[in-house]
Amino acid sequence: MSDAPTPDVLRLQQLRKSYQVGTPLQTEVLHGIDFRLQRGEFTALVGPSGSGKTTLLNLIGLLDTPTDGELFLLGRPTRALDDTARTALRGGSIGFVFQFHHLIQAFGVLDNVLMPALVQGARRTRELERRALDLLQAVGLAAHAGKRPAELSGGQQQRVAIARALLTRPPLVLADEPTGNLDTHSADDVFALLRRFNREFGCAVLVVTHDPRLAQRCDRIVDLVDGRLVGDRRVAETP
Repeated sequence: MSDAPTPDVLRLQQLRKSYQVGTPLQTEVLHGIDFRLQRGEFTALVGPSGSGKTTLLNLIGLLDTPTDGELFLLGRPTRALDDTARTALRGGSIGFVFQFHHLIQAFGVLDNVLMPALVQGARRTRELERRALDLLQAVGLAAHAGKRPAELSGGQQQRVAIARALLTRPPLVLADEPTGNLDTHSADDVFALLRRFNREFGCAVLVVTHDPRLAQRCDRIVDLVDGRLVGDRRVAETP
């Protein structure tokens, strides 16, 4: 087995974010964040409401730009990228799972799973459809491929969202309170799926959660308070 260091999927270097820049009301909400996430890591980001978790996740997901510092994705600096380059890098490198699954109700389940590849300009081939169906099979929903999202339960729709996030085999998956709207059983199912794909595909997963029970099932817990990282600890493995 190789002893080569595991490459960083994500590296934040003194990342800062301010709003209303250049006005008397300028407010900094992230204060010099340093953070690394390696391939295969499954990390929980926790902190009280208003601590900056959503702001940080938007920066990591290339949905917003930092005021200062740098964000490296797969070793590539991103702060100076234009919108086109950011969109292309985001589409090819990051899978998103949100608290609200954001499935497109006008399309069927299979079409929703295919969407990330089609938006990136991929052709709808039999091979692409097979990959999407294989993911639906893996999340237990292949039999529902032709249904509309509204015909599924909340837990089932979130499983479709996970399949969608993984279609392009992204090296980084961001999950923002993915179990926040689910009952305990459905939450456990969704978390187990994220864990399974993390291990099978080797993707790095960063999950924002308010559920300490789920956080303790991650490899690592990072604490964000008042826009600063105040804790970063490994979770002891259970026997």
